[in-house]
Amino acid sequence: MAVDLATFEHPSWTTAAGTIVGYLLILALLTVALFIVPWLVFATL
Repeated sequence: MAVDLATFEHPSWTTAAGTIVGYLLILALLTVALFIVPWLVFATL
């Protein structure tokens, strides 16, 4: 089965990829802010 790669040139794919990347960045930032930073603060006490 051949896949036409031109179908993935639509702007909706770029929007979907940007949404996923943005979501993952926010998730990583919140994980660091809520878990890593407090752990480092309490570890230094």
